[in-house]
Amino acid sequence: MEYKLGEIEMKFADLIWDNEPLSSGELAKLSEKSLNWKKSTTYTILRRICDRGLFRNENGVVTSCVTKMEFLSKQSEQFVEDTFQGSLPRFLTAFTAGRKLSDKDVEELKRIIEENGRES
Repeated sequence: MEYKLGEIEMKFADLIWDNEPLSSGELAKLSEKSLNWKKSTTYTILRRICDRGLFRNENGVVTSCVTKMEFLSKQSEQFVEDTFQGSLPRFLTAFTAGRKLSDKDVEELKRIIEENGRES
C-alpha cells in the first residue's frame, strides 16, 4: 500500500476521515464546497486513492481502509526509512538540530522510549 498523498489529496482524504461513512454524492458536495471541485474531479481522485488501498467506495458508500493515525504513522515510518536509512536517532538529531527541546518535550520523549523500548 502506498502511504503518500499530495497536499490536495490529503485535504480530500481528511474530508473522508472526518465524515465517514458517507455517500459518494455527499463527498462530491463536500468537495465542491471545501475544495471547489467539480463532481468529475471528486470521482477521479476518489478512484485514485481507492486504487491505492487507502479508501473504498462500495455501493456508493465511501469509507477508509486505514485510520488517519495509521496512515500518518506509516507515512512517517516511510519518511524515516527513505531519508535516514531507517535510523530514528538520525531523524531525531536532524529534527532537533538548531532548536532547544523544552523540559516537557524531553520528558515526553523519555516516556515514549520507555513505553516502546524493548526489554533487554
